[in-house]
Amino acid sequence: MKLVAMVGSNRKDSYNMKLASFMQKRYHEKIEIEILPIGQLPFYNQDDELNPPAIVEDIRSKIKKSDGILFATPEYNASISGLMKNAIDWFSRVDKVMVNKPAMIVGASMGKLGTVKAQMQLRQILNAPGVGTITLPGNEVYVGSVHEKIDGNGNLNDEQTVQFIDSVVDNFINWIEKVGVLNK
Repeated sequence: MKLVAMVGSNRKDSYNMKLASFMQKRYHEKIEIEILPIGQLPFYNQDDELNPPAIVEDIRSKIKKSDGILFATPEYNASISGLMKNAIDWFSRVDKVMVNKPAMIVGASMGKLGTVKAQMQLRQILNAPGVGTITLPGNEVYVGSVHEKIDGNGNLNDEQTVQFIDSVVDNFINWIEKVGVLNK
């Protein structure tokens, strides 16, 4: 099973990138996760959507070929990042490659609530016409106080958090298998 991941932070020491990378390593025997370089995308411009840059076509192809999408979102001013929104805008136009793709959302922040507000907004955006991903219900991953739960190597070391993410990933894999049958 192949997932692509969109990480909404391009900060050098991004906790959400560390979370996505941790998941990539931890679950490599169950799923392949490719972290997409959405930070390299130009700003979305409708004038360019019919003749997009090569990076847009490359990422679009990877999303299309994937079995699902992992969104790792930070929370900026009670919202998703511009980086995440820009990527969604590119891939929800022309060849709408996210429509009916199973999606899982995770998020990490230093605050106690994790990325609750950003994830609520992201779920709303992902449900919009043209985007149309199918998000896994009831399996929300909010890693709050992440700076206390991650080591210098980017590994989550809070056993309760790791066990919870383990169960959500298993649920997501099982769900993709069921949704995949529905979409054939």
